[in-house]
Amino acid sequence: MFELRKLSADDGIDIYEMLQRIPGEENGLMNKANGLTYDEYKKWLTAKQKASEQQGIVDGWKVPSTTFWLYSDGVPVGFGSIRHFLTEALRKAGGHIGYGIAPGFRNKGYGKELLRLLLHEAKKIGIEKALVTVHSDNPASQAVAMANGGVITERTDDRVFIWIDTEKSVGIQE
Repeated sequence: MFELRKLSADDGIDIYEMLQRIPGEENGLMNKANGLTYDEYKKWLTAKQKASEQQGIVDGWKVPSTTFWLYSDGVPVGFGSIRHFLTEALRKAGGHIGYGIAPGFRNKGYGKELLRLLLHEAKKIGIEKALVTVHSDNPASQAVAMANGGVITERTDDRVFIWIDTEKSVGIQE
């Protein structure tokens, strides 16, 4: 059974341990909690929670972003973040949604389910069409986005740009 939980400053050791297993940078996904001490992680959680509550652009480039944890049968297996809106720079590299699955849980359909649930949350935020940018050499993530109703609108040497209608994607099941 899958459950998507919103990040909280009260999140504990189970999330911390999962984040330590996911590389700090992999295929364009940044996991800034990787390598932090537990105390640093708790401060990071507080900052991430505040980032989801901000309004507008902060420091000239930061947009509101909400992070969620994917649980499977009570065990955290991945995470994803939704940017509430895009700047021009985020349209070129970043997109609305980023996600990652912990090693050991990959290639089992968790990514597809995580993105489906994140698209549902994006719809609640008011995002009608979500942009997912995927590294060109990451066919697994491209397949996840396509399985969730994605449409490739552009390819560059580095990235594939996939737009997903959040209204249509919510009902897509495996």
